[in-house]
Amino acid sequence: MRGPQTTASTRTRYWIGALLVFLAAFCFALKGILIKIAYQYPIDAISLLTLRMVFALPFYVAIALNLSRRLPPARLSIQNWLKLGMLGLTGYYIASFLNFLGLVYITASLERILLFVYPTFVLLLGSVVYGRKVNRLQILAVLLTYAGIMVAFAPNINSGQQKDVFLGAFWVILSGLVYAVYLVGSDTMIARVGAQRYTCYAMIAATLAIVFHCLIANGLDLFRFAAPVYGLALLMAVLVTVIPTFMIAEGIKRIGSGNASIVASIGPIFTIVLATTLLDETISISQLFGTLLVLLGVFLIGWKGRK
Repeated sequence: MRGPQTTASTRTRYWIGALLVFLAAFCFALKGILIKIAYQYPIDAISLLTLRMVFALPFYVAIALNLSRRLPPARLSIQNWLKLGMLGLTGYYIASFLNFLGLVYITASLERILLFVYPTFVLLLGSVVYGRKVNRLQILAVLLTYAGIMVAFAPNINSGQQKDVFLGAFWVILSGLVYAVYLVGSDTMIARVGAQRYTCYAMIAATLAIVFHCLIANGLDLFRFAAPVYGLALLMAVLVTVIPTFMIAEGIKRIGSGNASIVASIGPIFTIVLATTLLDETISISQLFGTLLVLLGVFLIGWKGRK
């Protein structure tokens, strides 16, 4: 039987974990806002993504070196190293690039709503890849999520806020699918090397691929942009990349992935508030209602995972 001190310690650990996930959700919500601000200057998607990752790279290298000194070496086969690298490319290169590309065409608030389709992809991929059963509650959650996306999406078809709503939505939803593949494939690798070390290795692999992409696309010409772009890229690297990736990893360790997904579902609300205040984006009643349906669907998926 646990004593009062043990119970209090467990409760404190839980609430610290929930707070870390909450703060991480806020940081991630800033991503679309900062990208849209950066797009007010003449810069393409791959160059902006490259600046973000290059600025973040020293942090991940330093943390990886620190972990290698404190922890036993990661004993992985060549096949596992290749798998880890491919997962990094999937989650932090391909998914990120598609997301940056989508934000060229649609608003930050719509992007965040559409991107929250990824928990349903995780659920469906888990069923296909690992044979996990999908029950009626989860089916209801998926239907609610997609209904919410349709309700939020429909008013934007003829909206002057979007450059090309269908193309932008396609890239963002595809980004969510690719990120879901990354999450589903990450379970075994995280168990082998640990969440923090895995995050560092995956980000380093993705950065190398992004730099190579930029080299092919524009000769790695990264010194021709307006000064504010570099400040925004640095802010994205630290506040939207390095800090929240480790906060979410620590939060999941403390409260579990199911609870973390519930807490993190506040993200689209943060983005909507920030988009209306900082970008002067107009949010309709139907978009708010669709957002609530999406969040309810994500909540049910996360709640089932916690149970």
